[in-house]
Amino acid sequence: MNEKLKADQNKRAKGAFERMMQSILMLMWGVLLCFVPKERDVAIYSFEQLEQRVLKSESDTLYVINFWATWCKPCVEELPELEAFNKEHEGSLVKTILVSLDFRSAYESKLLPFVEAKQLESEVLLLDAKDYNSWIEKVHKKWEGAIPATLIRNAKSGQSRFVDGTTTAIELNQLIKQIQ
Repeated sequence: MNEKLKADQNKRAKGAFERMMQSILMLMWGVLLCFVPKERDVAIYSFEQLEQRVLKSESDTLYVINFWATWCKPCVEELPELEAFNKEHEGSLVKTILVSLDFRSAYESKLLPFVEAKQLESEVLLLDAKDYNSWIEKVHKKWEGAIPATLIRNAKSGQSRFVDGTTTAIELNQLIKQIQ
């Protein structure tokens, strides 16, 4: 009887130990997942979707919309400035959106790996609108289609500023003060 009791206690102790180890492993796995870089979400928009969400929005948000591409050297060189600007305004009503003009066929092979490698924190979306001439002027009347290009738009007041070419975080801050 004594041996049966000991065997039963050992069995329960072993079960408790296994449950505790499973809990520890699950906790460790959860902690490790916190340090794995998150996969960046890159939505694909038509021009009409971009126009509805940002260009015709009447929200309190001030939008900084940068048009760029992975194959554009000045665009890529400008990204750290845009990322610094985005980080500076994190949690505010200033929203940075990086609108990629890469080809849709390069979405998985070039754009997603690029966004991951550069660890872009700004919202990135791919504009899937082939007929550039039909929408470029709708973004801003001064834009002729060259990139990089940045539109700063106060959705509430409808005021905007346009930068044709590269920009800096300092310049963007000066521009948003003009339309706030």
